[in-house]
Amino acid sequence: MISKTYAPQEIEAKWYQYWLDNQFFKSTPDEREPYTIVIPPPNVTGVLHMGHMLNNTIQDVLVRKARMEGKNACWVAGTDHASIATEAKVVAMLAERGISKKDLTRDEFLAYAWEWKEKYGGIILSQLRKIGASCDWDRTRFTMEPVLYDAVIDTFVDLYEKGKIYRGVRMVNWDPQGKTAVSDEEVITKEVQQKLVYIRYAIAGQPNEFITIATVRPETIMADAAIAVNPEDERYKHLHGKKAIIPLIDREIPIITDEYVTMDFGTGCLKVTPAHDPNDYALGIKHNLPVLDILNDDGTLNEKAQILIGQDRFAARKAVIKLLEEAGNLEKAEDYKSNVGFSERTNAVIEPKLSLQWFLKMEELAKPALENVMNDTIQLYPPKFKNMYRSWMENVHDWCISRQLWWGQRIPAFYMQDGTIIVARNKHEALEKVQHEKLLFAMTEADLTQDEDVLDTWFSSWLWPMSVFLPSGDPSDPKAGPNDLDYYYPTNDLVTAPEILFFWVARMIIAGYEYKGEAPFKNVYLTGIVRDKQGRKMSKSLGNSPDPLDLIDQYGADGVRTGMLFSSPAGNDLPFDEKLVEQGRNFSNKIWNAFRLVKGWTLEDAGKEDAGTENGGEREEKADLPLKWFEAKLNATLTQIEDDFSKFRISDALQAIYKLIWDDFCSQYLELIKPAFDTATGTAQPIDRATYEATINFFERLMCLAHPFMPFITEEIWQEIRERKHGESICVAPFPQPGAIDMSILTSFETLFEVISNVRNIRNAKQISPKTALPLSIKTSQPGPFQTLESLIQKMANVSSINYVDEKSGGLSFLIKGDEFFVDIAGEIDVEQELEATRKDLEYQIGFRESTLKKLSNERFVANAKPDVVDRERQKLADAEAKIQALEQRLQDLAL
Repeated sequence: MISKTYAPQEIEAKWYQYWLDNQFFKSTPDEREPYTIVIPPPNVTGVLHMGHMLNNTIQDVLVRKARMEGKNACWVAGTDHASIATEAKVVAMLAERGISKKDLTRDEFLAYAWEWKEKYGGIILSQLRKIGASCDWDRTRFTMEPVLYDAVIDTFVDLYEKGKIYRGVRMVNWDPQGKTAVSDEEVITKEVQQKLVYIRYAIAGQPNEFITIATVRPETIMADAAIAVNPEDERYKHLHGKKAIIPLIDREIPIITDEYVTMDFGTGCLKVTPAHDPNDYALGIKHNLPVLDILNDDGTLNEKAQILIGQDRFAARKAVIKLLEEAGNLEKAEDYKSNVGFSERTNAVIEPKLSLQWFLKMEELAKPALENVMNDTIQLYPPKFKNMYRSWMENVHDWCISRQLWWGQRIPAFYMQDGTIIVARNKHEALEKVQHEKLLFAMTEADLTQDEDVLDTWFSSWLWPMSVFLPSGDPSDPKAGPNDLDYYYPTNDLVTAPEILFFWVARMIIAGYEYKGEAPFKNVYLTGIVRDKQGRKMSKSLGNSPDPLDLIDQYGADGVRTGMLFSSPAGNDLPFDEKLVEQGRNFSNKIWNAFRLVKGWTLEDAGKEDAGTENGGEREEKADLPLKWFEAKLNATLTQIEDDFSKFRISDALQAIYKLIWDDFCSQYLELIKPAFDTATGTAQPIDRATYEATINFFERLMCLAHPFMPFITEEIWQEIRERKHGESICVAPFPQPGAIDMSILTSFETLFEVISNVRNIRNAKQISPKTALPLSIKTSQPGPFQTLESLIQKMANVSSINYVDEKSGGLSFLIKGDEFFVDIAGEIDVEQELEATRKDLEYQIGFRESTLKKLSNERFVANAKPDVVDRERQKLADAEAKIQALEQRLQDLAL
């Protein structure tokens, strides 16, 4: 018994477990063409959000379609260890237990980190199952598991030995809360309201003379190395070569000149603080200025500041302003908005900081990655991102790959007691290098100290399309076999967000060409950002993001999947509205109700059916037209969908499927073939077996077509619509392929639906019951096509008779492609009342025409009014003329 309403909660878990039990998602190398996607590994700290929902739904659509096309579909899931985010979570967990990280050894801390990972690290992967993600879960990888860990270490050693990795002091983005360097891409720029503080510096040896600078960072004046002015600035030429005195600490610094200084910003004077600003650092190198770092790693002032030692930088800012005011060196402070960088991981304000770090030279490595995106060996969808990609890659900087953390792949660099660096896979290999290359045979492992830092998380995930297919060496490990990398690499498609185009996508491409000599994927589909109705990016901090799991509970996974994809073209942001998800649920309900309708029909018995088709095949001629039309419509839509998929227009493909099922199949086709209602029995008449079987076949193909987008309801219906053997699934049923398109029948049925629509509109306008049959006359030079469609016109429009005439006929008329149609409603309306209403309308239109003509005959109006105003009046006149003509014709029709 088919339930009256579709209840996704009752079937989703059932079918997902069925898919798992029958291993439909499992992939091992064979003779088939592989289709491979690797999941952008979410942070191990993560939980499912709307961005994940969109991204993983698109991946699942692509994977499910490929699987149905007979390809060996392999979707690899996994998580990223997320050094900064995870370490912060572990530190917070320890704090709740009264434990401080600084009181632990590295190994003790890592034991707690693994404990946290095992308890919480798989949440998001389990949540992905709720949306129907068809990953090969046996292949799930983690960037810190031994095989992937070793791959990262091997890569570091290889690149170091090639001379591409070096260690040096550079200006980096420093996260004072995480106490680590972060990449440019992990810095989120926000506009912040600050104070622009004007500070007076005394001029050495010249009493009562001052130079004023404007800064939003007064707490760094103690680290000033110079004051710079533009050499062309007349206001300060007399100060060239002089010295200024830093307020509060009375240290002298030179006044230098440089074209870099903007004369019209602030006072035209720039405090140069090389240790705390990247542009100042560049100026410092150019002018050979000293570098004085006054901040500790945690953002507090150190002894070099001389004052306010130990205070947090922001508390020190307020204190410095107050001290400057008391000392008479504060000229003024005004409100000022400026951009400030925040750490993506901890939300701490980033501090530019000179730091000893490990770097990867990028210029040569980046060349193949740039060339092969520009020549479309790797295609970006949409292509508009190629310009952004090129801009990044043509101006690539060396990559700071070290992080001051414990959770992550520890840098395989070992230091001898004299500071000599030995890079090797482990301490044992490092000792062998020392003994054999430096002939220091008495040295032991105890004489070597490993670098404390770990590698940037992206330095592991840039290997992801390769490392996930590396075997563990354990024959019982299902994650990867010895030949998997050769079989599955390169992968096919990558689905990810534009904001990581450079620091993940580009770097994977670099690694692919460096280590495999080819691209890691063929296509990159860049999703948009999910935003709320106000255009804001959805986030937990703003409280504007629904929980995807709550939406699934309310609307069903299929409803949420389709709702997310209804308006999410590649690269364009998705303005999320819960009404879209509601529309997705309604789509599921529409499909379910259509299924109930079809399965509720009774079949004609075989003897009666045979008797009805003995004379001239009358049944076939009448009933086969809708079948032929829908077959043509289905093939046309399949052709369109294949084109959409080839161009990664996933949203367009779904819209085409939606229209095909909702409009063409449910609203048109089923109505065309629906059995008549038997008033004597109060039930629908039986349907002939041929039409029924054809309809079941259509329904089955439609479910296969919709399956990648709506996996659960399509499986439920596919299993119910025919008898299936245990172990069969729509997951591996053939994806429908387009056949020949009969354009003539499509054209004929376009006309049919126009006729039906017009007749229904007349009924609605004149409030005539749909149950009332109306006569229809057609004035046409080619009655043949209409004669073919007569029975369908009569059924769908409830037309009592169809007559072909040479002249205009009585009733209301409409035109379709030069043919004129007349609906006789004389017996269904009050003619006198209709005549009176038409005369009044005609009288009004004639009066309106006269007033418009009068206005347009006024030469002053035409000469002086704006051209668009005159054009609007002329359009009003034309509209009135057309209405008058139609009303006069209406009066003639009513008088007949």
